[in-house]
Amino acid sequence: MYLSLKFFILGLIILAALFYLGRWLYLRSVRMRNRLQMERVYANITHELLTPLTIISASVEHLQEEEPKYSHDYELMQLNIQRMVRLLQTILETSKAQSGELKLLVSHGDVMKYIRETALTIEPLMQKHGLEFTIKCNPESMMGWIDTDKLDKIIFNLLTNAAKYTTRNDGRVELDVRTNKRFDHITIRVKDNGIGIPKDRQKGLFRRFYDGQYRNINTFGTGIGLSLTHDLVLLHHGNISFETQENKGTTFTVTLPIYKEAFYSSQIDENNNINVNVPKSVLLDFTHIQETLPEGEEPKEEEADDNTYKVLLVEDNVELLMLMRQALCRQYRIYTAQNGREALNIIRSTELDLIVSDVMMPEMDGYELTRKVKSNPDYSYLPIILLTAKIQESDHQEALKAGADDYITKPFRLSNLQLRINNIIENRKRILLEFKQRPITETQKKAAEAPTPDNKFLERAIQCVTEHLDDADFDRDAFAREMGASPSTLYNKLRATTGMNVSNFIRHIRMKAIDDIIRQEPDIRVSSLAYRVGFKDPKYFATTFKKEFGMQPKEYIEKLSVER
Repeated sequence: MYLSLKFFILGLIILAALFYLGRWLYLRSVRMRNRLQMERVYANITHELLTPLTIISASVEHLQEEEPKYSHDYELMQLNIQRMVRLLQTILETSKAQSGELKLLVSHGDVMKYIRETALTIEPLMQKHGLEFTIKCNPESMMGWIDTDKLDKIIFNLLTNAAKYTTRNDGRVELDVRTNKRFDHITIRVKDNGIGIPKDRQKGLFRRFYDGQYRNINTFGTGIGLSLTHDLVLLHHGNISFETQENKGTTFTVTLPIYKEAFYSSQIDENNNINVNVPKSVLLDFTHIQETLPEGEEPKEEEADDNTYKVLLVEDNVELLMLMRQALCRQYRIYTAQNGREALNIIRSTELDLIVSDVMMPEMDGYELTRKVKSNPDYSYLPIILLTAKIQESDHQEALKAGADDYITKPFRLSNLQLRINNIIENRKRILLEFKQRPITETQKKAAEAPTPDNKFLERAIQCVTEHLDDADFDRDAFAREMGASPSTLYNKLRATTGMNVSNFIRHIRMKAIDDIIRQEPDIRVSSLAYRVGFKDPKYFATTFKKEFGMQPKEYIEKLSVER
């Protein structure tokens, strides 16, 4: 009886184990099936997206033939089409690697020359990052068998990854390619002196969707680049390893066979040789695009008068930064920065009316820049529009919590950005009109009744100019010194509270004082009146006076005399 019960319990345990094993196998098969279905979905979507990109690229080429004068814009279009194509191809290759559909096809040719030409196409990217880039091939020429498509992606991913994580001023990236004594393998080393890889992140480095350090340098990462590189190296019957030290750099080492016998017959293409003049990685020259602007687009410094509103654009993507500048420079004086730290230096030394900033940037991101500006009383008046690729409501709330006055979600239309900027500037123009129409005494009375920081600042500014009313040398710099502020800080506060720049504010207070002077001295001469309100040249005073009052000074004096 006891023995039967024991066997019965054992049987139940076995049945339960078999049940859970079966359930686990079933769920695993479902997950595998779902994963394969998703891989096919990714592949199909990628194919579908590559087709319209091809059409767009062909259309751009056609436009370039029809209207060649817009060559600068066509280059930007083609550059970003190439980026999209490369990203989609990476997704497609990753999908194929996961489903086992990725195939190898090697051809014969000069391996070393092909590697050098491929690496040279990435040189503009290194220049953009300010990196010293060296390529060493030993020997410089050597025949062998490689899959150029796969090798191209291996080199591209390793070099662009090195560029991304090398942020120091003396940054270096080295590509060193050597063969062995039997000339049947090549060793490719990509070495940088960047931030290195922390120990806790080294284990899963080649895992797909690896959560890398890109957040530490405020850039982007897909988590599939190194995973795909690893898969491509193994597919090419090679191996990949790395050595790294934090804050000293990383070296990736790839070893690949290049002799024919290393590959199956189905992996060998006897009919087509390697064309070393056509590497698959083609990057347009970033430096050329960055420095080239159509003539007449950017206003000269002397053409931007005191009434021109000034906008700072902060964006680490050079092409987008240029496009925004081109769209806005006809209407505003434009300053540019490629990260938050650069932007802060400009803000501290430049008179500005508005800041447009990307969120994700190296050195200092848009959120931190916004918080620093808004927490500083000298610059807190500056309106800030944030550009963000994040679309969640929580991200928008974070932008507003940081102090942003507005935000725009990427991708966006330049016309939409221009409209948002115009709205903020128009608001400042309304403040200007209201302040100009308000008597000075009313502003002073308001300051006494409601001594807010803004009202107290205005009262002090009016008093400061009034005390130097007849001083022709009392200019923007002298005004700033008297107020105990930098010229840019004074400009920012006056723009925010009155809508005026510094010169216009000084001129406005002087013009407003004219009525009292004429009433006290109705027989005053025009030249004397000019000197009394700080003008060295009576003719210039007459011109300025007519703009302000719509008549000549003499007419105005007579008019006041009649009214009196």
